[in-house]
This record gives sequence, C-alpha cells and structure tokens, in this order.
Amino acid sequence: MPDIQVDHMAPSILPAEIPELSDDQCLACLARAVETPDSARLDEVAALIGRLAVAIE
Repeated sequence: MPDIQVDHMAPSILPAEIPELSDDQCLACLARAVETPDSARLDEVAALIGRLAVAIE
C-alpha cells in the first residue's frame, strides 16, 4: 500500500467547549462536576468524559 501524503491537519476530535486541560485537571473538573447531582451540568460532564476518552484511546 502506498504512503498517503496529507497537506493539512486533521480536525480535532476533542470537544471544542472544553479548554486545554491536562488529564489530571480534566479529571479534577469531572470529579467536581459529579460531586453534587445537577442536571444543568450534564453537557459539561459529557464533554469532560469525552475529553478523557480521547486521551485514553
């Protein structure tokens, strides 16, 4: 199979609404977000989980 040349960067699969955080900072934010059940923070929790899942892959 021939090598494929790519002239551009692939788009990030990290959620755009999560700022640049280290994995430890992201985990700490997630822990704080789930400490007290609050349905208003579900989007934040989902984005943080998604951010961590990308790092694990």
